[in-house]
Amino acid sequence: MSELAKDQIRQHVRNRYKHIALQEVNAGNCCSTSSACCGSPTEISSKLGYSAEELVAVPEGANLGLGCGNPQAIAELKPGEVVLDLGSGGGFDCFLASRQVGETGRVIGVDMTPEMVSKARANAAKGGFSNTEFRLGEIEHLPVADQSVDVIISNCVINLSPDKPQVFREAYRVLKAGGRLAISDVVLTAELPPAIKNDLDAYSGCLAGAASIDEWKMILEQNGFTEITIEPKDESRTFIQDWLPGSNIEDYLVSAIIKAVKP
Repeated sequence: MSELAKDQIRQHVRNRYKHIALQEVNAGNCCSTSSACCGSPTEISSKLGYSAEELVAVPEGANLGLGCGNPQAIAELKPGEVVLDLGSGGGFDCFLASRQVGETGRVIGVDMTPEMVSKARANAAKGGFSNTEFRLGEIEHLPVADQSVDVIISNCVINLSPDKPQVFREAYRVLKAGGRLAISDVVLTAELPPAIKNDLDAYSGCLAGAASIDEWKMILEQNGFTEITIEPKDESRTFIQDWLPGSNIEDYLVSAIIKAVKP
């Protein structure tokens, strides 16, 4: 893929999430090309594995109903850790992580959409999250220092990148030795039909950019990660079927929990 094509994808994705941040369209779901197929953010997040207590623990407007899982729930976060969220959106997962790492810890959210960063910063101020900050940047070029992060989380965002190997080169760079990944994302279980694979709207809807389990493993291994586990969630097909109604998209991909360690 040419750099021009990669940038075209990034611009399309950025434009979609700009509109969501400004509430010019219903978020529906990160992984939905339909604007009103999935219910309210609370209903969506409940299906993704967030508890009722988590859903009321964040500022109003932080939960946009984006994602395909609950990464901070699988990250085993500890007080004092530094957490980085790739594609932090309105700050939902960052705010939940901040409660776990406490006052001695820190959470950094990175998002490439200026409107999302502004929204997340406003939510942080509204909720008094002093240990949380949001930075504008691409996940392929993180505005984060070398070896400064204990845990990287991400929720259905890496599939949006047209250069996944570069995402993990950057992840490896910013993680401390012994640092870990705890990611919720989608994985391919079958080859996508060309009509979906080549559709920019499907790319920004978390469909066309999905990689297979073997591809995920290869990229992680090539970038130095060890203790790699990828756990597909077959039950996710029940909500994935709403992402592109009438396409049987649930036959082609599922949500998965992806973990790895920087040795």
